[in-house]
Amino acid sequence: MAITSVMYGPELEQLSGYCDKLCVDAAARAVLLIERSGQFITGSGETAGLDTTSLASLAAGNVAATSGLAELLGERAFPTIFHEGERDNLYMSTVQDAAILVVVFDARASLGLVRLRVKRCIAQLLPVFDGLNERITVDATVGLPLGDVNDGDIDQLFEASGLHG
Repeated sequence: MAITSVMYGPELEQLSGYCDKLCVDAAARAVLLIERSGQFITGSGETAGLDTTSLASLAAGNVAATSGLAELLGERAFPTIFHEGERDNLYMSTVQDAAILVVVFDARASLGLVRLRVKRCIAQLLPVFDGLNERITVDATVGLPLGDVNDGDIDQLFEASGLHG
């Protein structure tokens, strides 16, 4: 199940807060937290000028391709990816199997600083994702409000409304 389809307010606030802190602590231009599927969860910093939807999708594809490379080489995974550009750099790190942390930074920050701050941030994110996964499991067990609705119930609803043909 996709995380963003069941994201809760308190968890989203926590995740956003950790992204804000990482952005400041790592002297980053922007920080994005995305699902492994490529869905944008939250971001911080200079995200207004970024196409976060495309960046999230391409970053997820990059991580998926890198996972394939790791497999070909007999590695379990390559949990971090670094791209160095003329002006901007990208540092991506997986957070469990659910998310990817993307840090956009320039010459104001060093790769070492970004790596260190990302490790600390991931340590803070993990309990939030663990709690979210537990909550998703509990909600799935209890059932969604329409979880007990069957075809007969829907037919009765249409008959009662006069819309049944």
